[in-house]
Amino acid sequence: MKKLKVAVLANLKKNAPHWEGMIEDQWDDLDSEKTINALMEAIRADGHTSEFMEGDKTLLTTLPKFKPDICFNICEGHFGDSREAQVPALLEMLRIPYTGSRVFTLALALDKPMTKRILWWHELPTPAFQEFDRENEPLNDDLRFPLFVKPSREGTSMGVSAKSIVNNETELREQVGFIIGKYKQPALVETYIEGRELTVGMVGNLIGPVARRMPHDPMAKRVQAGLYFLPPMEVDLKPYLLTDAVYSNRLKVALAEELDYLCPAPIDDDLVDELNWLAAAVFRVIGAHDVARVDFRLDEKDHWKPYILEINPLPGLAPGFSDMPRIANAGGMSYNELVNLILDHALVRYGMDNLRSNLALVQSRTAN
Repeated sequence: MKKLKVAVLANLKKNAPHWEGMIEDQWDDLDSEKTINALMEAIRADGHTSEFMEGDKTLLTTLPKFKPDICFNICEGHFGDSREAQVPALLEMLRIPYTGSRVFTLALALDKPMTKRILWWHELPTPAFQEFDRENEPLNDDLRFPLFVKPSREGTSMGVSAKSIVNNETELREQVGFIIGKYKQPALVETYIEGRELTVGMVGNLIGPVARRMPHDPMAKRVQAGLYFLPPMEVDLKPYLLTDAVYSNRLKVALAEELDYLCPAPIDDDLVDELNWLAAAVFRVIGAHDVARVDFRLDEKDHWKPYILEINPLPGLAPGFSDMPRIANAGGMSYNELVNLILDHALVRYGMDNLRSNLALVQSRTAN
């Protein structure tokens, strides 16, 4: 296989802008030098050349100098409703291939209410919801307490805490006002699903036909070929029920190394199959590519029925910290293998040099 020049594009926390009055979790989504170095080492271990470039306007200068064959993109962006889509948009303008989902999908998935509208239209199970632009908007008739409140366009569970679960109008208005005021964006309010929280990671690309719609025929064949499903993971929240009760920002950031990660999650094979199918369906209808992670809640009051919370088409890849590397490791896949599998699928998707050998490599990695 041809050895490539791969630019690793990301936003480092240390390079992020700062200002007086900035909220404390403003840049919780951004990456550390440890993650960037791990990515470059993984790519170099496969024989490629790799360099890091900050994912901002300096790319207009740095990319032409390096002349990459492909970019490994994990840029979260700094500002704007579609900040995760900004660097991919630049790469498409420059006609440079990159890993992961494209502009439309990244813009869509960052907007949780809009994503849920797509899921709702496709009749995929997601909790009933309402988007609040103002804290005094009337509550929809189909919503009943308890409800769950979170920002519309944040990751890493930013804005999620024990107070996110609201049990009455007073708590609802207070939390909606808090989210709108702190994060300067609408609040997403949805039915709170009491039960277990799981996540399913996928690497690969669906093999057709995979138009962004679901068949109306319930007996139609389930399209999920081309995706490699990692074992479902559950975070044991029992020790934190009195303080968090949900997979909060505090747990994901401050206490990540102390949590008990159950992977594979203790669920039966039928439920694993159902979660994989639903994850593939979400992957399909938003047009994801190469890698994604889908989060679920299992309703303990309805025979553990799975509800889709959201999809992350730009999942964290911090070694030993982020969910994707954890579940890959539990599935017998090393960090280097995970990174290069994502890269290989992107190479195949773009039809780059040595397609046949790349495809054989991808298939062998997936099979193993």
